Amino acid sequence: MIKMRHAALLVLTFACANARADDALYKQFGEKDGLTKIVDDMYDNVLSDPRTAPWFDSAPVVRIKQKLVEQLCVLLDGPCVYTGRDMKRTHAGQNIDRVAFNALVEDLQAAMDKNGVSFHAQNKLLAKLAPMYREVQDRE
Repeated sequence: MIKMRHAALLVLTFACANARADDALYKQFGEKDGLTKIVDDMYDNVLSDPRTAPWFDSAPVVRIKQKLVEQLCVLLDGPCVYTGRDMKRTHAGQNIDRVAFNALVEDLQAAMDKNGVSFHAQNKLLAKLAPMYREVQDRE
């Protein structure tokens, strides 16, 4: 009986440790409040960037920011659910090319820098975002 309790305690300890490890990246971004600040700053950047502004000038700002925070939270293993549409459908017909996608990434990096996100944490997020290019781009 004591061995079973020890085993159960050991399993529970590892489960808790893994839960904390899984959201470590999310915490490095400042959790939801931090992500909201990063998205706000990124949005300011894309609106002032001539390479990205045309895609955001008349876009529904509040909705886009909300969905970006949700999406980043999910990618960072945070406790969120993404409620937006899939990337392919959302960006269909927008003629997004590699130049525009890379410019958006640069604008995001500037926002992460401004908010004190470490280079290592930024790279982990960018590695998760990179495959999305295939989903948002129109064939070049």
